[in-house]
Amino acid sequence: MSNPRENPLPAQVKPELIKAFRKLATANISDNLERQPGAIGLRPFHNGTPMAGTAFTIKTRSGDNKVIHEALDLIQPGDVLVVDGDGDVSRALIGEIMSAIARKRGAAGFVLDGAIRDVDAIGKDSFPVFARSAIHRGPYKNGPGELNVPVSIGGMVVYPGDIIVGDLDGVVAFRPERAAELLDAVDILRTIEDGTYTGAYGTKK
Repeated sequence: MSNPRENPLPAQVKPELIKAFRKLATANISDNLERQPGAIGLRPFHNGTPMAGTAFTIKTRSGDNKVIHEALDLIQPGDVLVVDGDGDVSRALIGEIMSAIARKRGAAGFVLDGAIRDVDAIGKDSFPVFARSAIHRGPYKNGPGELNVPVSIGGMVVYPGDIIVGDLDGVVAFRPERAAELLDAVDILRTIEDGTYTGAYGTKK
């Protein structure tokens, strides 16, 4: 794999868009994306606080977190660290310390197709951490790895700069150019469900 610093950083999604998507349910977002995107097999390990941010993608060797440490030196506020660990659960890629560092540096969360540890501490925290499982065994720190490349997270392809949203139901990602259209579609679905829609599908109650 190439030097992780060779790949350009993704453009940041506008904060107002991130704020809007943080209020939306992943189920409603997924329904309006033809129910296609969505990470399978990942779950929240934190206290359930909703997550939304710009995807900072990381590809690492199974059970190795060297490139994740390198990513922590490059992230921008609002980034979600999206780690493709090849679904390996034999070693934890992050724990309480790395989670705290990410929070301090302004990250919006962690999404890992791999394992974590320090579940008790992470579970009491509001900083979003989604992963496949937990294990006490620590990681290798040898590399290699890549930053800001397309990755696969639980079968969902995530590109650098995608908007990524997570809640108690799971994680979904999509291209930022779809954001405005998607916000409108989710709002229509919400008003249909609560009976306040005034368009072609019903009348306001």
